[in-house]
Amino acid sequence: MAKEKKKSKEKKPKAAAPETDVAPADNTASDIPEEASVAKRKISNKEYLTELAQLQIELVKLQEWIKHEKLKVVVIFEGRDAAGKGGAIKRITETLNPRVARVVALPAPTEREKTQWYFQRYVNHLPAGGEMVLMDRSWYNRAGVERVMGFCTEEEYWEFLRSCPSFERMLVRSGIIILKYWFSVSDEVQEKRFQDRIDDPTRRWKLSPMDLTARSRWVDYSRAKDDMFAYTDIKEAPWWVVDADVKKLARLNCIHHLLSQIPYQDLTPDPLVLPARQSDVGYVRPPITSQTFVPAVYPKS
Repeated sequence: MAKEKKKSKEKKPKAAAPETDVAPADNTASDIPEEASVAKRKISNKEYLTELAQLQIELVKLQEWIKHEKLKVVVIFEGRDAAGKGGAIKRITETLNPRVARVVALPAPTEREKTQWYFQRYVNHLPAGGEMVLMDRSWYNRAGVERVMGFCTEEEYWEFLRSCPSFERMLVRSGIIILKYWFSVSDEVQEKRFQDRIDDPTRRWKLSPMDLTARSRWVDYSRAKDDMFAYTDIKEAPWWVVDADVKKLARLNCIHHLLSQIPYQDLTPDPLVLPARQSDVGYVRPPITSQTFVPAVYPKS
């Protein structure tokens, strides 16, 4: 982060907060309400896989309905680091057609993109008819990491809160369905997951210096989330909070809710009949020695 400039004699006027009917929240405690803070129910792996398999069948039906009706769906996944957003997205998309359901996870903006209208680079990834886009982080970066880490100015931040509800209402009026999920994780669980990543060489890449800094600024991110909700939790595109302390339950609950938000019909085709293979009369295969095979390292003797 660049060093702060020396204060000039004339004070620069502070950017005005956008007008809203809802006052910013000042609660910086856990994202999860008290009634949900009871001991977390666990789920067996067998029960989880059974439920997940059924939900994924329904997701395929939803996919076919979106394609048939040419619906345009945007699903936004936000939340604290290590809250399980990526895992939920993987479980949603692993049985779907990537031509219908695609994931958008944008890197940091380029120098050129920094000079564009803020929403411009996200508009390029909005769905056409018959598509569902799942955003692993979204335009809400400005209300979260950019706000807390000082990557945007006060003017840019307040302009975002002022324009975001209008932007989303415009998308909804154009026929785009917007679903916004906030994955909420407790302080203790996040700490454990961070430590697990540090200890696991296959997942250590998931921890960046930015993640570690975010961990040290837990309360700042809580305040940023509360303010974001106060200004952008609109009836046309409300925020849905997912209790993510138990990953498996969070995934099931999120998928179940997603399915409930888009009415769909079962377009499963009639049972297919596999045709007989074409006769190979007159066909001569080339010598097997003419092909280059991957070395058969497995199974090991």
